[in-house]
Formats: sequence, C-alpha cells, structure tokens
Amino acid sequence: METDARRHRLFDELAVVGKAFGSPKRLELVELLAQGERTVDALARAAGMGVSTVSAHLQVLKLANLVRTRRDGTKVFYRLAGDDVADLYAAMRDVARTRSADVSQALEAYLNLPGSDEVGLVSRDELTHMLEAGDVTLLDVRPPEEYLAGHIPGSRNTPLGTLEAEVESLREAPSVVAYCRGSFCVMAHDAVRILGGAGVEARRLEDGMLEWRTSGLPVEAGAA
Repeated sequence: METDARRHRLFDELAVVGKAFGSPKRLELVELLAQGERTVDALARAAGMGVSTVSAHLQVLKLANLVRTRRDGTKVFYRLAGDDVADLYAAMRDVARTRSADVSQALEAYLNLPGSDEVGLVSRDELTHMLEAGDVTLLDVRPPEEYLAGHIPGSRNTPLGTLEAEVESLREAPSVVAYCRGSFCVMAHDAVRILGGAGVEARRLEDGMLEWRTSGLPVEAGAA
C-alpha cells in the first residue's frame, strides 16, 4: 500500500509539469522565453496578452520549476529554467506536428503554406557549411532583443519591419538565408516572400533558433 501511495505521488508530481504545459497561452510564453529572458511587460507585448494574464501563467510555470527569475533594479526578468525545458517544448511540439493532423493543418493555415516547396529551404547542416565557406548572407529577422539574447554566429539582425529598406543592399549579396524563432514562426516565411517580391532570391532555414539551440549548435549573444 505504501508503495502504491508513493507511485501515485510520483505521477501526481509528474502531472504538475504536464499541466504547466497544458495551456496554449503558457506554451506561447515558453516559445518566447526560448528566445531569451524577458520582463512580464515585454512578454505581454510580444504575445499580445494582458500583463495580469501573463503574470498568472508565469506563476504556474514557476511553480512547476520550468522558469526562473532574476531581478535587475526594479525589473524582474523571466527565463527558462534550463535548456532541457526548451528541449521538452521542442519535442512535444514535434510529436504533436507528426501525430496530429489538426496541428499540421493549423500550422499550414498559420504559415499560409500552399505546399512544401513554397519557399526554398536550407537545412541546418547546409547552413553550417555555407557559414564555414563564407558564402551566405544570413538574416535574423527576429526583434532586436531576441537577437541580442542569442543568435546564429555570422548572422545580422534585420527585423522584418526593416527588411524592405535593406533590399538594395541584398541584391548583390551571396546566397540570402533568413531565419526566425523556429518551425512554428512565420517571420522567416514572410521575409523570403518580401525579398522575392522585390526581386531578391532568398531561402529560409528549415526551422529556426529554437532547433538550432537545442541541437547544440553554436550560439552567440550580444551585437554582431
């Protein structure tokens, strides 16, 4: 009986972590925190949620030991408790995409993909070789704070809203590749479409910063 009670308690505690992931709003916050630490206000702006809503969801994640905080003066910054939390999120997302037709359909609708060949793709291995050879112009189209928190070495920050102003400088550039947060992020798709519409041939990384980081590939912080 005592063994049964201990087993039940074990799964009860495991379920706390599962429940923390069991909210679409909390999953969105985890996705954002995988890019770098943020204050509650910054998370609320990025996610389009109210500050009180974000605070409540962060407390659930904190009670499950999935996020941590640090104080800088009057500001409190939230971050993922470790790379293993990002790994867990990435694995859950990939399983859902593979096993759930509803997730795949929702993703296709969000990205507005007419098909798998809607834009050219570059794999992580291919991008690594291109960076080593120095024959790629790599655009990180995420917001500046995410780029500063961690980016692919050799990339330059070109937020999506500034991309049209960069078109002329990219016309004679070597192979142009764009990336953003991950495979559930639309910004790199939009960047390739904007560039293509302006006559600049570009491709996108097959996934993004989340997968690059969780694969153990090099990450650089700060300005390039």
